[in-house]
Amino acid sequence: MVCVPFCSRTMRLLLAFTLLSSALCQDKLNMCMDAKHHKTEPGPEGALYLQCAPWKANACCRANTTEEAHEENSTLYNFNFNHCRDMTPKCMKHFIQDACFYECSPHLGPWIEEVDQSWRKQRILNVPLCLGDCKTWWDDCQEVSTCKVDWHTGWNWTTGTNQCPSGTKCQKWKEVFPTPKDMCEKIWSRSYEFTQYTNDSGRCMQMWFTGENPNKKVAEYYLNQALGLHGAPWNGLLLLLLPAVAWASL
Repeated sequence: MVCVPFCSRTMRLLLAFTLLSSALCQDKLNMCMDAKHHKTEPGPEGALYLQCAPWKANACCRANTTEEAHEENSTLYNFNFNHCRDMTPKCMKHFIQDACFYECSPHLGPWIEEVDQSWRKQRILNVPLCLGDCKTWWDDCQEVSTCKVDWHTGWNWTTGTNQCPSGTKCQKWKEVFPTPKDMCEKIWSRSYEFTQYTNDSGRCMQMWFTGENPNKKVAEYYLNQALGLHGAPWNGLLLLLLPAVAWASL
Protein backbone atom coordinates (compact mmCIF):
# COMPACT_ATOMS: atom_id res chain seq x y z
CA MET A 1 0.00 0.00 0.00
CA VAL A 2 1.34 3.44 -0.89
CA CYS A 3 2.24 5.65 2.09
CA VAL A 4 -0.16 8.62 2.12
CA PRO A 5 0.41 12.02 3.78
CA PHE A 6 -1.23 10.67 6.94
CA CYS A 7 1.53 8.08 7.16
CA SER A 8 4.15 10.76 6.74
CA ARG A 9 2.60 12.83 9.51
CA THR A 10 2.47 9.79 11.74
CA MET A 11 6.14 9.08 11.17
CA ARG A 12 7.01 12.68 12.00
CA LEU A 13 5.03 12.45 15.21
CA LEU A 14 6.74 9.18 16.04
CA LEU A 15 10.15 10.71 15.43
CA ALA A 16 9.31 13.71 17.61
CA PHE A 17 8.08 11.40 20.36
CA THR A 18 11.19 9.24 20.32
CA LEU A 19 13.48 12.28 20.31
CA LEU A 20 11.60 13.69 23.29
CA SER A 21 11.83 10.36 25.09
CA SER A 22 15.55 10.27 24.40
CA ALA A 23 16.00 13.76 25.85
CA LEU A 24 14.03 12.84 28.97
CA CYS A 25 16.13 9.73 29.46
CA GLN A 26 19.34 11.73 29.20
CA ASP A 27 17.99 14.19 31.78
CA LYS A 28 17.29 11.35 34.19
CA LEU A 29 20.87 10.15 33.79
CA ASN A 30 22.39 13.50 34.74
CA MET A 31 20.32 15.46 37.23
CA CYS A 32 20.25 16.75 40.79
CA MET A 33 17.52 16.32 43.35
CA ASP A 34 15.49 19.28 44.48
CA ALA A 35 16.73 19.08 48.06
CA LYS A 36 18.33 21.18 50.78
CA HIS A 37 21.98 21.40 49.69
CA HIS A 38 21.95 20.17 46.10
CA LYS A 39 22.98 22.27 43.12
CA THR A 40 20.35 22.95 40.47
CA GLU A 41 22.36 21.09 37.83
CA PRO A 42 25.37 18.76 38.05
CA GLY A 43 28.76 19.93 36.92
CA PRO A 44 32.49 19.78 37.69
CA GLU A 45 33.84 21.02 41.00
CA GLY A 46 37.45 22.09 41.37
CA ALA A 47 37.88 20.25 44.64
CA LEU A 48 35.64 18.15 46.84
CA TYR A 49 36.65 17.19 50.34
CA LEU A 50 38.29 13.84 51.14
CA GLN A 51 35.77 10.99 50.76
CA CYS A 52 33.60 13.04 48.37
CA ALA A 53 36.49 13.66 45.96
CA PRO A 54 35.53 10.88 43.48
CA TRP A 55 32.52 12.97 42.36
CA LYS A 56 34.48 16.12 41.53
CA ALA A 57 34.31 15.61 37.72
CA ASN A 58 30.50 15.84 37.79
CA ALA A 59 28.75 16.58 41.06
CA CYS A 60 25.49 17.82 42.54
CA CYS A 61 27.34 19.06 45.64
CA ARG A 62 29.62 22.00 46.38
CA ALA A 63 32.95 21.90 48.17
CA ASN A 64 31.61 23.48 51.36
CA THR A 65 28.86 20.85 51.55
CA THR A 66 31.38 18.02 51.33
CA GLU A 67 33.63 19.58 53.95
CA GLU A 68 30.71 19.97 56.33
CA ALA A 69 29.72 16.34 55.71
CA HIS A 70 33.00 15.27 57.29
CA GLU A 71 32.48 17.24 60.51
CA GLU A 72 31.60 15.29 63.66
CA ASN A 73 28.93 17.85 64.57
CA SER A 74 27.84 18.67 61.04
CA THR A 75 25.38 21.50 60.53
CA LEU A 76 24.09 20.10 57.23
CA TYR A 77 21.09 18.61 59.02
CA ASN A 78 22.13 19.04 62.68
CA PHE A 79 22.08 15.26 62.94
CA ASN A 80 23.66 13.75 66.05
CA PHE A 81 25.29 10.43 65.18
CA ASN A 82 26.37 10.07 68.82
CA HIS A 83 22.81 9.86 70.12
CA CYS A 84 23.60 6.76 72.20
CA ARG A 85 27.36 6.93 72.56
CA ASP A 86 30.26 8.04 70.41
CA MET A 87 30.10 6.49 66.97
CA THR A 88 33.30 4.66 66.08
CA PRO A 89 35.46 6.12 63.28
CA LYS A 90 35.17 2.96 61.16
CA CYS A 91 31.37 3.21 61.32
CA MET A 92 31.30 6.97 60.82
CA LYS A 93 33.27 6.75 57.58
CA HIS A 94 30.31 4.91 56.02
CA PHE A 95 27.86 7.63 57.02
CA ILE A 96 30.23 10.21 55.56
CA GLN A 97 30.33 8.18 52.34
CA ASP A 98 26.55 7.88 52.46
CA ALA A 99 26.37 11.69 52.71
CA CYS A 100 28.77 12.11 49.76
CA PHE A 101 26.71 9.68 47.69
CA TYR A 102 23.43 11.41 48.55
CA GLU A 103 24.64 15.00 48.14
CA CYS A 104 26.95 14.56 45.14
CA SER A 105 25.55 11.82 42.88
CA PRO A 106 24.24 13.07 39.51
CA HIS A 107 22.99 9.63 38.44
CA LEU A 108 20.14 8.95 40.87
CA GLY A 109 17.39 10.02 38.45
CA PRO A 110 15.66 6.62 38.09
CA TRP A 111 15.02 6.55 41.85
CA ILE A 112 14.05 10.18 42.53
CA GLU A 113 10.53 10.63 43.91
CA GLU A 114 8.49 13.74 44.69
CA VAL A 115 7.87 14.43 48.39
CA ASP A 116 6.12 17.10 50.44
CA GLN A 117 8.69 17.87 53.14
CA SER A 118 9.81 21.19 54.57
CA TRP A 119 13.47 20.62 53.75
CA ARG A 120 13.24 19.00 50.33
CA LYS A 121 10.88 18.43 47.43
CA GLN A 122 12.44 15.21 46.20
CA ARG A 123 14.05 12.12 47.70
CA ILE A 124 15.55 8.83 46.53
CA LEU A 125 13.70 5.53 46.98
CA ASN A 126 14.98 1.95 46.61
CA VAL A 127 18.38 2.75 45.11
CA PRO A 128 20.00 -0.71 44.63
CA LEU A 129 23.24 -0.77 46.62
CA CYS A 130 26.04 -3.21 45.91
CA LEU A 131 26.29 -6.10 48.36
CA GLY A 132 29.83 -5.25 49.45
CA ASP A 133 29.01 -1.63 50.29
CA CYS A 134 26.02 -2.60 52.40
CA LYS A 135 27.62 -5.54 54.19
CA THR A 136 30.85 -3.70 55.02
CA TRP A 137 28.85 -0.75 56.36
CA TRP A 138 26.88 -3.10 58.64
CA ASP A 139 30.00 -5.01 59.73
CA ASP A 140 31.91 -1.84 60.62
CA CYS A 141 29.10 -0.53 62.85
CA GLN A 142 28.81 -3.56 65.14
CA GLU A 143 30.37 -1.71 68.08
CA VAL A 144 27.86 1.14 67.77
CA SER A 145 24.54 1.50 69.61
CA THR A 146 21.33 3.20 68.51
CA CYS A 147 17.76 3.59 69.76
CA LYS A 148 15.89 3.74 66.45
CA VAL A 149 15.42 1.75 63.25
CA ASP A 150 14.30 4.58 60.96
CA TRP A 151 16.63 7.55 61.32
CA HIS A 152 14.56 9.78 59.05
CA THR A 153 11.68 10.35 61.45
CA GLY A 154 10.53 10.14 65.06
CA TRP A 155 13.43 11.84 66.87
CA ASN A 156 13.14 14.26 69.76
CA TRP A 157 14.38 17.57 68.28
CA THR A 158 13.65 19.82 71.26
CA THR A 159 17.37 20.54 71.81
CA GLY A 160 17.95 21.43 68.15
CA THR A 161 19.61 18.10 67.37
CA ASN A 162 18.12 14.63 67.32
CA GLN A 163 17.86 12.79 70.63
CA CYS A 164 16.38 9.39 71.40
CA PRO A 165 12.61 9.72 71.83
CA SER A 166 10.95 8.92 75.12
CA GLY A 167 10.31 5.22 75.65
CA THR A 168 13.25 4.02 73.53
CA LYS A 169 16.52 2.56 74.72
CA CYS A 170 19.99 2.25 73.25
CA GLN A 171 20.77 -1.19 71.90
CA LYS A 172 23.65 -2.82 70.07
CA TRP A 173 23.64 -2.39 66.30
CA LYS A 174 22.84 -6.03 65.58
CA GLU A 175 19.86 -5.96 67.94
CA VAL A 176 18.36 -3.02 66.04
CA PHE A 177 19.54 -4.14 62.59
CA PRO A 178 19.84 -7.97 62.65
CA THR A 179 21.13 -8.14 59.06
CA PRO A 180 22.79 -5.87 56.48
CA LYS A 181 19.47 -5.86 54.60
CA ASP A 182 17.66 -4.52 57.66
CA MET A 183 20.13 -1.68 58.04
CA CYS A 184 20.44 -0.65 54.40
CA GLU A 185 16.70 -0.66 53.72
CA LYS A 186 15.34 0.68 57.01
CA ILE A 187 17.81 3.23 58.36
CA TRP A 188 16.85 5.92 55.81
CA SER A 189 13.24 4.74 55.20
CA ARG A 190 13.97 2.69 52.07
CA SER A 191 16.23 5.17 50.37
CA TYR A 192 18.32 2.10 49.57
CA GLU A 193 17.54 -1.44 48.47
CA PHE A 194 19.71 -4.36 49.54
CA THR A 195 20.93 -6.51 46.65
CA GLN A 196 23.14 -9.53 46.07
CA TYR A 197 24.89 -7.79 43.18
CA THR A 198 28.65 -7.29 43.22
CA ASN A 199 30.49 -4.15 42.14
CA ASP A 200 31.34 -5.57 38.72
CA SER A 201 27.76 -6.63 37.92
CA GLY A 202 26.62 -3.32 36.45
CA ARG A 203 23.35 -3.77 38.37
CA CYS A 204 24.06 -1.93 41.64
CA MET A 205 25.12 1.54 42.71
CA GLN A 206 28.50 1.95 44.35
CA MET A 207 29.07 4.33 47.23
CA TRP A 208 32.79 3.67 47.16
CA PHE A 209 34.71 3.99 43.89
CA THR A 210 37.80 5.58 42.38
CA GLY A 211 38.33 6.93 38.89
CA GLU A 212 35.40 7.20 36.49
CA ASN A 213 32.00 7.09 38.15
CA PRO A 214 30.56 3.60 37.42
CA ASN A 215 27.03 4.53 38.48
CA LYS A 216 25.94 6.22 35.25
CA LYS A 217 25.85 2.91 33.38
CA VAL A 218 23.90 1.34 36.25
CA ALA A 219 21.35 4.16 36.18
CA GLU A 220 21.04 3.80 32.40
CA TYR A 221 20.36 0.08 32.78
CA TYR A 222 17.53 0.64 35.28
CA LEU A 223 16.06 3.50 33.30
CA ASN A 224 15.87 1.27 30.24
CA GLN A 225 14.35 -1.50 32.38
CA ALA A 226 11.66 0.90 33.55
CA LEU A 227 10.83 1.63 29.90
CA GLY A 228 10.81 -2.07 29.09
CA LEU A 229 13.90 -1.70 26.91
CA HIS A 230 17.33 -3.27 26.81
CA GLY A 231 19.04 -1.09 24.25
CA ALA A 232 18.94 2.59 23.47
CA PRO A 233 15.57 3.95 24.65
CA TRP A 234 14.57 5.48 21.34
CA ASN A 235 15.35 2.31 19.37
CA GLY A 236 13.18 0.27 21.71
CA LEU A 237 10.33 2.74 21.49
CA LEU A 238 10.45 2.58 17.71
CA LEU A 239 10.16 -1.20 17.82
CA LEU A 240 7.21 -0.96 20.17
CA LEU A 241 5.35 1.65 18.16
CA LEU A 242 6.03 0.60 14.57
CA PRO A 243 3.15 -1.95 14.49
CA ALA A 244 0.70 0.79 15.51
CA VAL A 245 2.13 3.10 12.86
CA ALA A 246 1.82 0.38 10.20
CA TRP A 247 -1.81 -0.24 11.16
CA ALA A 248 -2.63 3.46 11.07
CA SER A 249 -1.14 3.71 7.58
CA LEU A 250 -3.32 1.01 6.02
